[in-house]
Amino acid sequence: MPDPIKMRIALDGEVATVKVLMPHPMETGLRKDPLGEAMVPMHFIHHVVATHNGRTVLDAQWSRSVSKNPFLEFRVRGAKAGDRIGVTWEDNRGETMSLEVPIK
Repeated sequence: MPDPIKMRIALDGEVATVKVLMPHPMETGLRKDPLGEAMVPMHFIHHVVATHNGRTVLDAQWSRSVSKNPFLEFRVRGAKAGDRIGVTWEDNRGETMSLEVPIK
């Protein structure tokens, strides 16, 4: 199991700046295994959804060209202390990870 998602939220008035680190190997399928001749199979996040109090505010489709342990930053308008921000990702193998935290 990969490390958990890490999220930081800074509230400035009614705008929340959300910073998310998603630990994931993000293999493109184009790299050779250093211990052999076989190619390392593709394994990458292809869908990311962010929510504000359960309402989708970001829906992204990624490809295999995103770097290892991707970092995502976005802003949410109309936010206030106590609201909840959630992030969920799904990779090409069907694995998922989610995190939801309150704005402080």
